[in-house]
Formats: sequence, C-alpha cells, structure tokens
Amino acid sequence: MSTRSYPLTGYGPRRRSAWSRLTARDSVVWRLDWLILLSALALSVIGSILVYSATRNRTELNQGDPYYFLLRHVIFLLVGFALMGVTIWLGHRRLRGAVPVMYGLSVFLAVLVLTPLGATINGSRAWLNLGGGFTIQPAEFIKITVILGMAMMLAAKVDAGDRAYPDHRTVLNALGMAALPIAVILLMPDLGSVMVLVIIVLGVLLASGASNRWVLGLILAGTGGAILVWALGVLDEYQINRFAAFANPALDPSGVGYNTNQARIAIGSGGLTGKGLFEGTQTTGQFVPEQQTDFVFSVAGEELGFVGGGLIILLLGVLIWRACRIARESSELYGTVVAAGIVSWFAFQAFENIGMALGIMPVAGLPLPFVSYGGTSMFAVWIAVGLLQSIRTQKPIAAP
Repeated sequence: MSTRSYPLTGYGPRRRSAWSRLTARDSVVWRLDWLILLSALALSVIGSILVYSATRNRTELNQGDPYYFLLRHVIFLLVGFALMGVTIWLGHRRLRGAVPVMYGLSVFLAVLVLTPLGATINGSRAWLNLGGGFTIQPAEFIKITVILGMAMMLAAKVDAGDRAYPDHRTVLNALGMAALPIAVILLMPDLGSVMVLVIIVLGVLLASGASNRWVLGLILAGTGGAILVWALGVLDEYQINRFAAFANPALDPSGVGYNTNQARIAIGSGGLTGKGLFEGTQTTGQFVPEQQTDFVFSVAGEELGFVGGGLIILLLGVLIWRACRIARESSELYGTVVAAGIVSWFAFQAFENIGMALGIMPVAGLPLPFVSYGGTSMFAVWIAVGLLQSIRTQKPIAAP
C-alpha cells in the first residue's frame, strides 16, 4: 500500500504551474543562451534607430512618411523573433526530417527569380516580387537550407555510430547538394550571396571532420572558377566596376566609386563619439546611397562615431563567440555542423559589410546581420538564432 499523500485540493500529485515550469532550472528558458539573444536584440534595436536616421528625410523613398521604414523594420523584427520561437519549439532535430522539403522549396523560389516574377534592384535580379510593394530574397533562405542540408548528410553516418568522420562519397554528395542553389544564384547574378555560401560550405566541411584535402581542393577550384567566370564574362558590368573601384579607390570617384568614397567620408567624420544621433551631415544630406541597407554602418560611424561602430562590432563578436561555443559543446555532429555553418555565415557577412563601408572589401551588396533594413534578411538571421538556441537547449540523445 502506498504511503504517498496528496493535497486535499485535487487528486494525484500536484502539478507545477505554468510559470514554475517555465522558470525551472531544467526549462528551455533557463537553458537559453541569453548572451546571444540579448546581443541580437541589441543589434536589432540599434539597427532600427540607424534605419530611421537614414530614411526619415528621404521623401523619394519613404512616401512622405518619416516612420515608413522604421515601422516596417520593427515589423520585420517582430516576425523574425516569432520565427525564432517557432524554430526553438520545433527543434533542429525535428527540422532535420523536413530539410529535403525546405531545400526544394528554397531552390524553387530562387529559380522563380529568373522568371518574369523576379525583380531587379540595384542591378541584381535577386528578389521575388510578391506584390503590394513586398519582395523576398530567396538566397537568404538558401543559406539556412544549405547549412541544414549539408549538416544532415555529413553527420548521418557519424551520429549513427557507423563512422568517425564523413567519407569521400558523403562529402561529394553534400557538395553536389550545395552546388545547385549556388549555380542558380550565380545566374541572377548575386555574387555577394554566392561568396557567403562558399564560405558556409568551407566552414561546414571543416567542422564536420572531412579530409582537409576537400577544403584545399575547394579553395583551388573556387579560385579557378572565379578566373573562369571573369574570363567568360558571366559577371555584369556593374559588378566588374565594383571590383575595379575596390582595386583602385581613386577610379571614378563620382561614378562607380561614389558609394564607398562617401561612406568613408561619413565614417571618418564621426571621430571618436560621432556627430550625434540624427545630426550626421552626410546622412541628413543623403550623400551615401543605400544607407538603410548595405551602408548602414556608415550611419553608425558618422553619428555614433568609433564608440558606436565599435559597439556594433563587439555585439557581433559576442554573438559569434557564443555560437562557436555552442558548436563546440554540441553532443552530436549534426548540431556542431549547423552551428559552425551559422558562425561562418554571420562572421563573413558582417566582415564583408563593414569592410566594404571602410573600403577594405569590395562592394558585394550584403546586409549587416540584424542591423540592415530588409525583411528576408531579418527573418533568416533570427531563424538562425533559433537554430543555435535549439542546439543549446535540447537535451543530448541518450546512448543506445
């Protein structure tokens, strides 16, 4: 006969309240990486302020409403935050089974960009027109599906205990899976996204434990491919001009080199603490094109100075550091590879975006993660944060 006693208020053992379950040490909330979450939120808030500063006076863009871009940016942030929550709830392991469908859908959307449904912005046909002034950029979602797809293939036999590392056939199949969307994006052409995807592939291979010969071979193949693309004239004229302006900053400062020259002037004029929020003359005077997207860092440099720009870099560094820790501590190769792919994506894209504003990298049309204006980019980076949190919060798989 059981001697266990129960409270008089009901039958059976007392169930913990929803709040108790939520705040318990074994709850998902307790296990979240709050440094990643708070860093991403801080970057998004800073981005909202910078987007507002860059667009409040641009009546030709904001339809006469100074809050037009700010409100849309905040809506994108809220939707992205919700997508992160859904991703954590589903979990990276459950999403593993849906990767083939996600991969096929993202490639299909990318192919649609090449049809009359595609929209050309700033010389690149990389967007899909949804109507009502809304567009999506399928390449942002492809970054996620390539990471998940390669991780699924490379980790399958290792996590099952059949091998200690991916064999050559598995690596070849994973590279073939990544090659298809990269080829489609190259046809747009969206060279910036191709660069990010190549870095993601290299990062994923390194994290998977695949032979270093694959990494070296890809670097050599990529170099040869870049030379071939240049020789065959695959790149559009505006892309060639961007590389020419990067190689020679004095080339056509009022033409192809205008954006980078004005961005450097804006950042340099900010000094240590900046000219003050909403007081930047370059920003207010609308001298730097695309300040709400590709060149948003120039707003921070001018109005917040070295301190503000350094804060953005610091927050990105904290986020990437914590993501590296999640990759290292994951109990399964699949989680390690997914986290490593996200680290490669965020680190390179942030370096490229800030680098092109400073003139140390060629202009490639890449947004600054969490900061730049753009719905698809915001959705993608918050989904990536959800994947990182899922890897950290989900308990290890019990040994068979």
